[in-house]
Amino acid sequence: MVIAGHEVEELAQKFKDEKDDYNAILLQVIAERLAEAFAGKLRQQARNDRDFGREESFTNDELIDEKYWGIRPTPGYPACPDHIEKQKRSKLIGAEERMGVSLTESFAMWPAASGSGFYFPHPQASYFAVDRITKDQVGNYAVRKKT
Repeated sequence: MVIAGHEVEELAQKFKDEKDDYNAILLQVIAERLAEAFAGKLRQQARNDRDFGREESFTNDELIDEKYWGIRPTPGYPACPDHIEKQKRSKLIGAEERMGVSLTESFAMWPAASGSGFYFPHPQASYFAVDRITKDQVGNYAVRKKT
């Protein structure tokens, strides 16, 4: 789990209060990109910790194109659509107490310039498509999650 900093939201609100939406939006976009860069750095660290790719040397374009081994599925995206798992993981690592990152009622992370994901730094790890969910799968899931 990563965060660009709580000061981002405070400063963005200050810009908004001053009717400076341009700088508020710009600040938030930069902070979200920074959080994503932190997540990329953690992904690299996970790969190095498992001896996958220590000797690799990628250009920025190759990194953006994900030419390296491994994946980072993130809750809420197609490879990992279930946001509910964020709640368990957040509690497990003490995200609110240790980082000040909380989850909204709909499981969005707050502050917004935060991110999380699972790191699978293996050469054979790959993303895959998930098909449409059927009614019986929804029912089964609801029973398992007790929702």
